[in-house]
Amino acid sequence: MKIKALTTLHCDAGWRNYHFVKITAEDGTVGWSEYDEGFGSPGVTSVIDSLSGRVIGADVMAHEKLFMAMFGATRPAQGGVIAEGIGAIENALLDVKAKVLGVPCYDLLGGKIRDKIRVYWSHCATWRITAPQFYPPEIKNLDDVKAMGEEVRNKGFTALKTNVFRFGSDKVRSWAPGFNFPFEPGLNVERDVLQDLQAHLAAFRDGAGDDMDLLLDLNFNAKTEGYLKILKALAEHDLFWVEIDTPNAQALAYIRDHSPHPISSCETLLGLGEFLPYFSQQAMDVAIVDAIWNGCWQSMKIAAAADAHQMNVAPHNFYGHLSTMINAHFSAAVPNLRIMETDIDRLPWDEEIFTRLPDIRDGYLHLDDTPGWGTEPCEEALRSRPPRPGPGFLGNRRGAS
Repeated sequence: MKIKALTTLHCDAGWRNYHFVKITAEDGTVGWSEYDEGFGSPGVTSVIDSLSGRVIGADVMAHEKLFMAMFGATRPAQGGVIAEGIGAIENALLDVKAKVLGVPCYDLLGGKIRDKIRVYWSHCATWRITAPQFYPPEIKNLDDVKAMGEEVRNKGFTALKTNVFRFGSDKVRSWAPGFNFPFEPGLNVERDVLQDLQAHLAAFRDGAGDDMDLLLDLNFNAKTEGYLKILKALAEHDLFWVEIDTPNAQALAYIRDHSPHPISSCETLLGLGEFLPYFSQQAMDVAIVDAIWNGCWQSMKIAAAADAHQMNVAPHNFYGHLSTMINAHFSAAVPNLRIMETDIDRLPWDEEIFTRLPDIRDGYLHLDDTPGWGTEPCEEALRSRPPRPGPGFLGNRRGAS
């Protein structure tokens, strides 16, 4: 069976847009994937459109052959938005193939190892601080942070991840100099930042209780000296992991060697080749893999390499519900899973956009045997919320991830 059509669809998602690939087979079977174009990745849609001619007319079942054909055609500029576009196409190919075969996508990935997946509440407090107009109630002080910790516990979650903030007298603000919030290219970490971070984590611990696993995401917001200052300041805190991004695997290995906490990293890497220096350096305890950017089939290869280096993996997931289900199928099939990321604070209209919502109960995402990814966008709902103009995160002066 051949592929008949490939199109992209888009809709408003508050401070950004949601983006989807739709692949239609000759018999009318439709496969979907979700991708991102706002988190530092402008131009993915153009890549997908440019590659569509290589996909239309190809065999529905031959996703790996198509991947190699697309990779070969773009080899001189591999990586970046090129890789993300190929990953988006790969995930839609997996969905249409699974639906033609009448099986869930995790069966294409080797079969389901686990029926439920432990998830952590990601961007906990983050969205309510940086975008309260979309994710109320707004967090205005440390008492509100404590109250959110209580909310996470009362809703049955056992783990949460947060970011770094400045608690001023008038407002709580994101601290993310790696993303220009504030603009400080030296990425220095000063004493007052450490004091606010300690107070933030203490408030979460006070509200969530001693049994809650706390995860901290530092992103690209420091250099080696700054990361070590933060880790030293937080030595007495009980942290599940500290997430650090750095383009230098040797630097990250040095940080890990001096860290009192487990280190996770690599959420922005594309392709197994970019992961290998971090694996060979034993630079982190947990490798974070973005299956939306890399494609789920390629992500299984990355996870296998991590396993060979005695590392577990965790998916990077902060997009829409289709992305969550794609990552859930990856998490169900991959042997060396640590935990799965998901955003619990959602847009009010997210329920309208997708045919089914992730089944999250008591801190676990439960998967059934629905063919494909298990959900897809509602095209009518997408049309009712046209994409917002502008560059998403790139133009959002308050965002954090």
